[in-house]
Amino acid sequence: MEFIIIIIILVFIFEYRNLINSNKFVQDMRPYSRMLMEDDYKFLVNIRYGNNANADILFDKRIKLMIFVIILMLFIFIANFTFINIILALVIGYAAFKLDYVKLKNYYKRHLFDINRTLPYYLKSLEILIQHYTVPVALRRSIGTAPEIFKPGLEKMVARIEAGDSTVDPYMDFAKEYPVRDSMRMMRLLYRLGLGEQEKKHQQLVSFSRSVSSLQAKAREMKYKARLDTMEKKTLVMMVVTGAGSLILLLISIFMLITSV
Repeated sequence: MEFIIIIIILVFIFEYRNLINSNKFVQDMRPYSRMLMEDDYKFLVNIRYGNNANADILFDKRIKLMIFVIILMLFIFIANFTFINIILALVIGYAAFKLDYVKLKNYYKRHLFDINRTLPYYLKSLEILIQHYTVPVALRRSIGTAPEIFKPGLEKMVARIEAGDSTVDPYMDFAKEYPVRDSMRMMRLLYRLGLGEQEKKHQQLVSFSRSVSSLQAKAREMKYKARLDTMEKKTLVMMVVTGAGSLILLLISIFMLITSV
């Protein structure tokens, strides 16, 4: 164990004095390490830390952690250097590499409720813009006031539309990035609204408005249900605590009564 501690201290000293440059090594490995990057990693980083976060730098830190853990495990197993231990060191290193991604994924899942709640209100503001502008222009203008969680997806969708992609794909890809209630259907309606002739725009906008209003009603219902569930949980906890407290007081009273006899 002392040998491992000495090795770790020496590595930190060499790193500090630039005798070993781990950052350069990780940068040189980028063409190969990027094959390990998850498809939705940059999206999850933007969701968690905002548009200013650099997903590449965060990913490089994950690579450095994985390499460090693998080397550390190999030093631990150096006295019993077998093929199984090498595989175990690689598995533990990969698990350390995946840990940050799992945390980001769990964070996103916890915030799906917020996405579900805010999407109808964003669509309502978009509906107002569509009354005065075409759908692509309205989408571009809506980015500034859109909830932060939607901005990365909106930027990509609008960029593809402005680049000449007239298919439904940009809209569907946005819906896939935010897989919440009715997002696919609303994006299809938005696409059709963008394709519709000017004389049919009012009729399609009325249909879109009705769908948005329905989503807002569901969002309010979901918010009310969440509050009700929270109140029920708090009430249950209070009942359990009160019951447990009463039971403990009763047992203490019985014990004192028995001991006083």
